[in-house]
Amino acid sequence: MTQFNRRDFLSLSALAASTALLGRRAWSQADSSSGSFPQLLDLPNSSSEPGLVSAELIARPAIVQVGGKSAKLLTYNGSSPGPLLRVREGDTVRLKFTNKLSEMTNLHLHGLHISPSVDNPLRMLEPNASVTMEFTVPKGSRGTHWYHPHAHGMVARQLFGGMAGAIIVEGEADSIPELRDAHEQLIVLRDLGLANGLIAPHTTMDWLNGKEGAILTVNGAIKPTLLANKSTLRLRLVNAANARTYRLKLEGHPLHLIATDGGMLEKPVTLEELLLAPGERAEVLVQLDRQGTFKLLDLPYERGKMSAAGSSDTGQRDRSRETDGMNMGGTGDTRDNFRRDATDTANAATASGMGSKTPITLMFVTAPKLPKPAPLPTHLANLPVLANLHPAVRRKLVFTERAKQSKFLINGKSFDPKRVDFVGRQGTLEIWDIKNWADMDHPFHLHTYRFQVLSRNGKPEPYRAWKDVVNLRRNDLVRIAIPLVDFHGKTVFHCHVSEHEDRGMMGVLEVKT
Repeated sequence: MTQFNRRDFLSLSALAASTALLGRRAWSQADSSSGSFPQLLDLPNSSSEPGLVSAELIARPAIVQVGGKSAKLLTYNGSSPGPLLRVREGDTVRLKFTNKLSEMTNLHLHGLHISPSVDNPLRMLEPNASVTMEFTVPKGSRGTHWYHPHAHGMVARQLFGGMAGAIIVEGEADSIPELRDAHEQLIVLRDLGLANGLIAPHTTMDWLNGKEGAILTVNGAIKPTLLANKSTLRLRLVNAANARTYRLKLEGHPLHLIATDGGMLEKPVTLEELLLAPGERAEVLVQLDRQGTFKLLDLPYERGKMSAAGSSDTGQRDRSRETDGMNMGGTGDTRDNFRRDATDTANAATASGMGSKTPITLMFVTAPKLPKPAPLPTHLANLPVLANLHPAVRRKLVFTERAKQSKFLINGKSFDPKRVDFVGRQGTLEIWDIKNWADMDHPFHLHTYRFQVLSRNGKPEPYRAWKDVVNLRRNDLVRIAIPLVDFHGKTVFHCHVSEHEDRGMMGVLEVKT
């Protein structure tokens, strides 16, 4: 069994160091360097003390401009997306959160490695109540993260209504010259549906498949144009949608992936397109090597769907019975334990994708005159090889659906906040095998702890990365390695299609000392 402490973890995941650090950058809608491109305003810091960030977020309805039209949305501090929380590794953050909605809500700081006693997914905040979340941003936390509601049963409506914002944690890796000298731009991707200036209500099919809207926004705007002031772009991408998976492609330019949910890769990975499931984040470099204006496209993607008649229920009930006898905290290799039903192929034949059937233009990028992009960095970070370590525990998770009951299950069970599904030990490494027996994609998200994806359907991942969301397509079997470091307490894991989370596809992990 491998034991981890904080020093071990930091030494394993140490990033390439440099002498200069980035200063805080002010983001504003009047930033002329990006032309008319919408910028997220910084969340104001009321503290003058170095290393202390004191700020306030208020959840409240507000009238917001969407495509030149007024719409009543649910917001943070009156804007959608909400203001940008920008901090540095080592900062102390004192964040007051107030609920001015007419119903309960909660605030999840998605991607931050902080105690579940602070980022408490089981807390329900009543209307007009406040809570102060105070924590220190750990070393190794740099990256692109986000915040959103997490009150069970109300997440989907509140998130689709507009409640999402971005978090940027700066660290030593940001001072790598090829990153420091690039034109950096945050991109928050969301879709929206409106009816008479109000949020379009959920339908029965929305609750089954996850709600998608016909209005696709970038930082709250429709098809904005980014005027690049340098030939190398660094895009920080956040998928803040309820259910939409973005399949991104920039016309005529590859995307050089440099970071995922949990931080930097070891070196850039060149992709022709990038898939971002709900909740996922990525950072890419783009080398603009010629003049012109280019489209950032959302390409067609089929994530599967269910029918309201529940045509897949027979197969799903059969498959869910496989989980009844599972030792949820057991050991051993699970690949041979997941057997495919005879009905599986027949059920798959009726599944078709959500989303658009044609490419959609999300935004435009205009290159500078006489572009001369800088070379790509050759090294970004040092990542531990968790696949070579012996885990304390191996666990098995199975995702299933029951359309007729509008239920989404993990190991045959619907979420119960009073039940603890898994008990782990702080300082140990765990291996989880996650199987998607369902008829559509289910992006898996774990709070508090980062993980590495070791394999998908028995094949190793092409590169190492820290993640907190991994998408599972139909019949996928994904193996992840999770170091349970630093914190103890109760946290959750769930599908990040928020309608599925609200309908039961969530469990509780309790880590004990």
